[in-house]
Amino acid sequence: MNTDSRPFHAVIVAGGSGSRSGGRKQWMILGGRTVLDWSIAAFEAAGAAQIVVVVPAEDVQQAQAAYGGRVWIVAGGAQRADSVVNGLKALVTDCDDIVLIHDAARPLLKPHHINALLAELKTKPAAILALPVTDSLKRGDHNRIVEAPARDNLWRAQTPQAFRLNDILRAYERWPADQVPTDEAMVAAHSGINVTLVEGDMALHKLTYPADFALLEALIRADKPKEKIMKQVRIGQGFDAHRWGEGQSVWLCGVEIVHNQTLIGHSDADAGLHALTDALLGAAGLGDIGDHFPPTDPQWKGASSDRFLKHAVDLIRQRGGEIVNVDVTLICERPKIKPHREAMRARIAEIIGVGIDRVSVKATTTEQMGFTGRGEGLAAQAVCSIEI
Repeated sequence: MNTDSRPFHAVIVAGGSGSRSGGRKQWMILGGRTVLDWSIAAFEAAGAAQIVVVVPAEDVQQAQAAYGGRVWIVAGGAQRADSVVNGLKALVTDCDDIVLIHDAARPLLKPHHINALLAELKTKPAAILALPVTDSLKRGDHNRIVEAPARDNLWRAQTPQAFRLNDILRAYERWPADQVPTDEAMVAAHSGINVTLVEGDMALHKLTYPADFALLEALIRADKPKEKIMKQVRIGQGFDAHRWGEGQSVWLCGVEIVHNQTLIGHSDADAGLHALTDALLGAAGLGDIGDHFPPTDPQWKGASSDRFLKHAVDLIRQRGGEIVNVDVTLICERPKIKPHREAMRARIAEIIGVGIDRVSVKATTTEQMGFTGRGEGLAAQAVCSIEI
């Protein structure tokens, strides 16, 4: 916890594509949590007054759903520097306040790292975490050594990097538009700001390649060798129904079936996927489909329901959860489900990312009783289990 009376703020940059790590690493699971969640939690524990998270524009909605109640979400720019500036400008604070800029790709941040920087900024204009270079350095050309630079006085820059807000904003204004900086310290130094080096930590290793995840997982386990990670198995259930109307086909469990009617709804009215989405959201305690995709919102008019289901799956995995199995029952007199059942199982398995052996699709009738028996509509119910 920061004991200094002056507030400090955080900008977490999570805008990379993660192409070298095999995907958008900020959303990947590390130690049972998303990579991004580790950094947010560290700044919360250290007492940050404001936390701004910068994500790609296409990830803003996902980030709002996952963390909107804890942090400010801002869309990033074309380059990392653009994303940093967007995050800095989103802060609502005094220009002389301290801001720490951190890469989400360095998730094992701890409050003591933050406090070390804050202590330096009591007397210094800027400071960064860094480690002295210990390996021999080689400059290569086509896999051939052409030079061996001396490693004396060389440091590996890490994050967070700490500045006064107004100083770093002005430094970015002065930075040449045709050059791409590697980090904020480079921008600050170019502007004449003295940047102090504070000894960093090997635990702040940057996630770049798939192998880096295994390394950090090992560090997490070593940090808490006696901690027993408790997992819960949770059950969720969902139900949905739609009225029959004029049409030539119907979507059920992600499969289009030729039929002389269609189901009426705001989206594609896939009752099977709607019920399953509600079951998954319920198991994770995340509300229902209407909370995330309100039928009053015109953007979901005619939307494919696999988007709703995928959203529920993403939210569960962001919280370190995994789907154990799902079971969907369609209740209708027609169309006949059995000829399409295997295709439905395969499509659901593809959407939620599990083996087809974890997916069950069944159908039943009500023996011509009730609204489904009279052919007025179709209903679906779903049950799921997740481990979290």
